[in-house]
Amino acid sequence: MRLERLQACALALPQATVVKQWGEHLVFKVAGKMFLIVALDGALAEGATFKCAPEEFDDLTAIDGIAQAPYCAKRHWVHVADLDALPAAEFERRIRHSYALVTAKLPKKVQATLNP
Repeated sequence: MRLERLQACALALPQATVVKQWGEHLVFKVAGKMFLIVALDGALAEGATFKCAPEEFDDLTAIDGIAQAPYCAKRHWVHVADLDALPAAEFERRIRHSYALVTAKLPKKVQATLNP
């Protein structure tokens, strides 16, 4: 999946923002909480990390090119080293799901501002 498509998918979500952090990483956030991290190699996406439900973790990490994300909560975040490991539509669905998992943990008052 191309960087432009990843960015467009993530930034299409309500109040999603992106910052460059940790050297060459784009970190997509909602209400200050991250839901997607894209590692960069120049202008190319080198890998991506997103939140998943604990019950999805084993199925996702069984796919070649996907593993537990380093430095993130065990069994809640996966790292996709091979961006072709998931079809583009499935990848986009996973990004939206990651966003939903993160927004579900936000205070109700903040959640209400996401879907006016």
